[in-house]
Amino acid sequence: MISVGVVGGTGYTGVELLRLLAQHPEVQLELVTSRSEAGRRIDDLFPNLRGQVDLEFSAPDPERLGACDLVFFATPNGVAMGMAAQLLERGARIIDLAADFRLRDAELWQRWYGMEHAAPALLETAVYGLPEINREAIAGARLVANPGCYPTAVQLGFLPLLQAGCIEPSTLIADCKSGVSGAGRKASVATLLAEASESFKAYAVPGHRHLPEIRQGLEGVNGGPVGLTFVPHLTPMIRGIHATLYARLKDDGADLQRLFEQAYRDEPFVDVLAAGSHPETRSVKGSNYCRIAVHRPPEGDTVVVLSVIDNLVKGAAGQAVQNMNLMFGLEEHGGLQAIALMP
Repeated sequence: MISVGVVGGTGYTGVELLRLLAQHPEVQLELVTSRSEAGRRIDDLFPNLRGQVDLEFSAPDPERLGACDLVFFATPNGVAMGMAAQLLERGARIIDLAADFRLRDAELWQRWYGMEHAAPALLETAVYGLPEINREAIAGARLVANPGCYPTAVQLGFLPLLQAGCIEPSTLIADCKSGVSGAGRKASVATLLAEASESFKAYAVPGHRHLPEIRQGLEGVNGGPVGLTFVPHLTPMIRGIHATLYARLKDDGADLQRLFEQAYRDEPFVDVLAAGSHPETRSVKGSNYCRIAVHRPPEGDTVVVLSVIDNLVKGAAGQAVQNMNLMFGLEEHGGLQAIALMP
């Protein structure tokens, strides 16, 4: 059994992580920390976990956390980098669901996140946790940077095209929509029902924090610079991300459907749909799947990729559990067999 600690289990990502870990046959959940909720039963805050998680929230304790085999950070940006070194020294492995270790350049991270990076030396050893790219490196990692939700959907949609060299990498467009849970559980006027329901808007068009993460991943696959326009939107739903991706083809004769099917044929959580399909966010709700369809509109040189995920599962907690399975030599789908919820 893997002894697991969770730091910051009070948000939407945190409760989703606890839901998945509680069902995992190889996990012993040792402690879940929260400074604000210390002493409160977890199933009091999250009644869906009643009978599944018999613990109270506790204050963060480096000694107890360091004694765990693995520590998940489901915390705001900036928390994990302040604790990671001492936990690693104590022998624990770490998966950070925030952004502290996603960017390799500390100055770039500081520019986008508005604070000095507290552990720049760890950026060199952190492994970016997108299994479809870094499976072998994740298996041997002690510190994994779990990808963001938008970056997961966008990168999985573009990767086969860049790997095959059949698109022009300088003019990529990612037009993405997310449910309100992506904004977190904190109180915010913009995500109130009366504000977000029956409305639709773009945000962070001048620059979203996920932009450098997406660009870094795509450039790693491309072997050189990419030009990316990334526009996120808020939609009046709770869960889900829909990424509509556009690129200009260099190879007019490429069999795009076959390209995607071959690229992901051995991937347990990427489902390439039949030609002509239009994936829906509800088809992945509560599951760790990314469902993808590729289209080529007539009379043009544009390829359109549709990529959908649940932002709290494949976009966060589910991908973190997938990474845990790889790090500890378990079946990659362990604890992640849930079928999507419909309706």
